[in-house]
Amino acid sequence: MDTEKFKMGWLIVAFDLPVGTKEQRKAAHDFREWLKDDGYAMLQWSVYARACVTFARQETHIDRVKKQLPEEGSVRAIFVTRAQWERSFVIHGSPASVVPAEELPEQIQLW
Repeated sequence: MDTEKFKMGWLIVAFDLPVGTKEQRKAAHDFREWLKDDGYAMLQWSVYARACVTFARQETHIDRVKKQLPEEGSVRAIFVTRAQWERSFVIHGSPASVVPAEELPEQIQLW
């Protein structure tokens, strides 16, 4: 049994941020840009994911997200193990076409 599948995984950050004013739109934009600069990949417009090789790395990145939160809005962080991630899929259009979820980045697979 591959026990690494249950240790390594993805930190998923999903958010709803207000964009009613120019300042709110800038805060939302800056948060998205920070996520990308910190190694997150965009899954959907307000859903980003970052590979984490250990629980300690997950905690480090959750702390980093907390320090970058905009003043308003809601942010949710979820850790998904590699085993769970491999059972996910992406559904497109109607009629639905299904494709597998993204693979772990190659650098992470070396761990």
